[in-house]
Parts: sequence; C-alpha cells; structure tokens
Amino acid sequence: MKADAIKIDGASAGSVELDDAIFGLEPRADILHRVVRWQRNNAQAGTHATLGRSDVSYSTKKIYRQKGTGGARHGSKGAPIFRHGGVYKGPTPRSHGHELTKKFRKLGLRHALSAKQAAGELVVIDQLSVDNAKTSALAKHVNDRGWKRALIIDGTEVNADFARAARNLANLDVLPSVGANVYDILKSDTLVITKAGLEALEARLK
Repeated sequence: MKADAIKIDGASAGSVELDDAIFGLEPRADILHRVVRWQRNNAQAGTHATLGRSDVSYSTKKIYRQKGTGGARHGSKGAPIFRHGGVYKGPTPRSHGHELTKKFRKLGLRHALSAKQAAGELVVIDQLSVDNAKTSALAKHVNDRGWKRALIIDGTEVNADFARAARNLANLDVLPSVGANVYDILKSDTLVITKAGLEALEARLK
C-alpha cells in the first residue's frame, strides 16, 4: 500500500510503499496482549522481599516452658503468629520474565504497526532534522502537526542533533529501529517513522 510522506515542517515529501505483510494485517488483540505482557513481565524488577521466620532477629531460646502455663506450646518468638515474627510464605526476589519465541515477537510487532496504520495514527516523515537543533523549534513543529504523546522511530541510529533537541519534550520519544517495541508503539497516540526507519523495520521483520 502507498502512504504519503511529509517533512518535519509539514511539507510534502512524496509517497512511500508500505509492506502489506507488516502494515496491512488485521490487528489481533490476543497477540498484542501476549507480547505486551511478555515485555512488562521482563521489565519487572522482582526485588520484593519479606523477612521469614529464619530471617527475623530473635533468640532461639524457648520463650517459656512447655507445660504448666495454661497456654499453647510455643518455642520461638519469631513464629508468624507473633508480632514482629517472620512472614509466612512471603514474597522473595525472583524473575517475573517468561519465554516468548522470536517468531511470535516479530508477529506482535507487525500487528502493532498494522494497528497504528489501521487507526490512522501512522505518519511517515522524510528524515529527522531540525534547524539549529533547537528544542523550541522542534516543539513548534510537534505542536503544529498536532502530535500528542508521539513516538518517533528512526533508522539504525537516531540523528544526534534531533535526539538532543527532543530530550526535554515530555510528549515525544525517539527510538532507533532496533528499539521499536510493541508496548511503546501501542501507548503512543501518534507513531512517526522516518523513511530510513521504514527500511530498517522491513529488513528486521522479513
């Protein structure tokens, strides 16, 4: 399929051919859900921890004699039933990540790109360049285009001057093509891809 391309200032930059195998799929929510869940689980720190019975600092001396007290039998003050005792089966540091095949991850990225194209939230631009690499100039271009919470994907490397100009814009993220991922694509309101980014993504998803 064909798509119009623009420059960062809104001027026309001709048209580009979008690969139907990447941008023309019928988006499937189940595939996108599985890939996003895989991403977020792998990003989870898993550093939650509590003190168990063997971790709390108490004397190991029996707290009172076995018989004759009229109370229940107890040995350790660190037992979970006592205040400040250890936590029974509390969380321990662990990895929340799980496996997902490379083939399925590529499929998820194709469906994410197709979802943006189908929703009319995909913009193709010629290249990343801003006069004098000023944040104020880039912010004006972004506002003029009406991009809110935009994700820009460039080629194998992001233009250094553009990345510097975009660094202080809260509603703008810039990634190289290798960093393109389903979660960031779906959470953006506008997906902006350069012509170099298109070529790199097509090569990556072949």
